[in-house]
Parts: sequence; structure tokens; C-alpha cells
Amino acid sequence: MRTLVVGAGAVGGYFGGRLLEKEEDVTFLVRERRKQQLEITGLTIESVHGNLVCQPKTILAGQEAGPFDVILLSTKAYHLDGAIESIRQYVTGDTVILPLLNGIVHIGKLAAEFGQDKVIGGLCFIESTLDSQGVIIQTSPVHDLIFGERNGKKTARIKKIQAAFSGTKANFRLSDNINQDMWHKYMFIAALSGITTLMRAPVGPIRSEPSGRNTIQRLLSEINEVMKRNNAPVAEGIVQAQMVKIEEMGYAMKSSMQRDMEKGFPTEADHLQGYLLETARKENLSVPVLEAIYANLKVYESQLNK
Repeated sequence: MRTLVVGAGAVGGYFGGRLLEKEEDVTFLVRERRKQQLEITGLTIESVHGNLVCQPKTILAGQEAGPFDVILLSTKAYHLDGAIESIRQYVTGDTVILPLLNGIVHIGKLAAEFGQDKVIGGLCFIESTLDSQGVIIQTSPVHDLIFGERNGKKTARIKKIQAAFSGTKANFRLSDNINQDMWHKYMFIAALSGITTLMRAPVGPIRSEPSGRNTIQRLLSEINEVMKRNNAPVAEGIVQAQMVKIEEMGYAMKSSMQRDMEKGFPTEADHLQGYLLETARKENLSVPVLEAIYANLKVYESQLNK
């Protein structure tokens, strides 16, 4: 099975690298600078699950590369439009698009561009970053990529993907209910990224302060109510389940959005918190914590180019 990974950064580079390690047929669609870097240094992963250095196949947008069975999309939400254009020529008759973006809005956008049947569900849990030399640093036990048909069926193509993804040093898992899994991840990441960027702190110090812990709980409850009004398939008891998950995180854990802010990068505020807030306003829901988080992010973004 031929897999095209869009980008070779902290997420796509890691999971694509693990597939390469298993000797799957993987190509990376990258920009010129990253292509040159990979040609010199190779794709390098430093991980608690084992290090890897390999020489990947790379292409630039527009280059001929033949048909692909799966396109793994792991870009930031603000790069989605560009990514759509860059993969358009590689989406052929039987191509499946597997997006790993946070949130949910991108699913509809990809389906509108390429057709409902082309897009399966996906998400990942991983703490990884790209250092100044282009090395992928992966530091925690969790390195999960979860995928599945959005209708829940065990189709021939999803079984084929499952077979290709099995036996790697990362945890690729086929889900029985990927729609619910994506909404639950959305809740988790919107809360974690929101609270850590608002407080400018890792999760540990926030939850150690009683008012901080209460604010996390309130935020999760607000998001849950918004999602239910949006007819999302969230499970009963999900707020407490997410709170337990946050309690179990390492004291120094930072969200990727917080790390982006520290580097002066754009954020996915509109894609994550903004979409929830838009629904809340339509439904006349009071979501003061979510409002404060979104305001904080937008004020930050307004200062980026000044």
C-alpha cells in the first residue's frame, strides 16, 4: 500500500517514520527547505520508543508521483487550504484521505472538496516537537494514531489500512466509533490548549491551584454543553472522564498551542475554540471561560504582525 504523508514535521514525520521503519511504501510531500534538510540529515526521530534515522522518499507539490492508497494529513488547521490544493492531483479513484487535525470542521471541508467517501476519520495523541535541526523529539509513552470509517463499518479498504499500519513501533488502532472518538479528542484538546494558553502555564500548576482546577472543570462542562447542542455523539460522563485524564498528565505537560504561542506562531483558535463559541452564541449559551480563552488567543494573534 502506498502512503503519502503531507509534511514531515512532529506528527506526520513521526508516524510516517514508524511506517517507513516497518518498510511500508511511504512518500512525504514537503516544502523545498524541508526536502533539502531531509536529503542531508535523513528523517531523524529521537523517541522513548526507540530512535530512527532513515532516508525517506520526498516530493514537492506538483511533482508527478503516481497514485496513492492513503494520504495522511497532519497539518495545522491554518494550513488546511494550502494542503488541500497540494494534494488535489494525488487524490485518484481509490485514494483515502486520513486527516489527523484537531477539531472537527476540517472533516466537512475535506468531504466537500473530495467527496464524502474519500474521507475517513482520524486523530492522534502524541507529545512531539521538531527541534531547530529538524529532528523529531518524542518524549512520552503515548504515541497513538486512531482511525476508522466514519460510518463505523469494517470495510475492505479499512482492513487493508489496518494491515499496513499494524506491527509498527507506534500504536495505530482501528476504532469502532471514530466519530465519537474525534469529538472526545476535540473536547480534550480544546480544554487543554485553552486553559494552558490562558494561564500561560503547564497543566500541573493550573490544576494544583483550587481555582485553576475549578476553572478546568467549568471549561469542560461548557464545551460538553456546546457539543451536545451541536448533536455531537459525546458519551455520558465524558466531562469527568476528561478531568481524570487531565489529572493523570505530567505536571510539566504543555499543549502544542501553548508551545506555538511561546514561539510566536499562529494558533488554531478559530478552528478549535472559535467554532465552539460560534455554536454557543447561536444557541444563546453562557460560556464565560470559553469566551475568555478565545479573547486571549485573538488578542495574542492580533499582536503577531505588529
